[in-house]
Amino acid sequence: MRNAFAKEITALAQKDPSVVLLSGDIGNRLFDDFKAKCPDRFYNCGVAEANMMSMAAGLASCGLRPVVYTITPFLTYRCMEQIRDDVCYHNQKVVIVGTGSGLSYASLGTTHHSCEEMGMLRLLPGLSVLAPADPFEVRMTLAAALRHSGPAYIRIGKKGEPNIHASTPAWEIGQTIELRKGTDVALLCAGTLLQECLDTATVLAEVGISTSVLSMPTVKPLNESMLSDVFASHRLVATVEEHSVLGGLGGSVAEWFCDQPSLRARLMRFGTPDAFLHRNGEQEHAREILGLTPAGMSEKVRSRLASL
Repeated sequence: MRNAFAKEITALAQKDPSVVLLSGDIGNRLFDDFKAKCPDRFYNCGVAEANMMSMAAGLASCGLRPVVYTITPFLTYRCMEQIRDDVCYHNQKVVIVGTGSGLSYASLGTTHHSCEEMGMLRLLPGLSVLAPADPFEVRMTLAAALRHSGPAYIRIGKKGEPNIHASTPAWEIGQTIELRKGTDVALLCAGTLLQECLDTATVLAEVGISTSVLSMPTVKPLNESMLSDVFASHRLVATVEEHSVLGGLGGSVAEWFCDQPSLRARLMRFGTPDAFLHRNGEQEHAREILGLTPAGMSEKVRSRLASL
């Protein structure tokens, strides 16, 4: 996904001379092509992420379109005040891109995990929160964020994420992408667990459970009309994300759902628990521990359906 980001930002910057890229002391070789083609529009801001965020707000106030990029926890937890006061309060058109989100850096420990940041950032007025699922969705969310009239946060993975789509979908912020249509269960996915959702749907189909799968690259603002349709046409709706079950997509949908007493479906949430992960291992190992696998999710869906 980070390679897709580097290629897309380079292509977009060549078309729009207002696009500038700020990096927090990473991605130097990743952005060699950007630096070669736009040599005056790349800023390595060093290990000073809060200062980098304020720089981006200042550049935006001068009419430029800054894109800020570094490892997710360093770009969000460390910069919350600057994002709130410098970017969002002034509605500056800054695009914030956190790489290695969720458990992408699982083996490096809690300092490199980011399973709470969508919940934090979703509270900030005017900030769109985006979670693309594959390299094609990275391209579409970045292009849409640069067209957007306000600030946007994009959380992406690291490397090795599979292509789900055959090409870049036509998409705007707030829209949803349906990949599979069913009647019993709907899996709503934000981010890099989309392939696991498709595989879960296949497992459920083997036992006669018809499952819809929808990619929700926008966590804020929610696609409320789609949610109304999905909750009206399925028995069970499950949110799926590599993020805490509190505050992210699951929290957003739960807040919306509590104000919709007439809808018939029940809601369940898949994500990380309200606890730090103290066990070490790579991302796939962490997902296995937390049940964020086709086997784990399909078993819980079957159990929940049986209780309805």
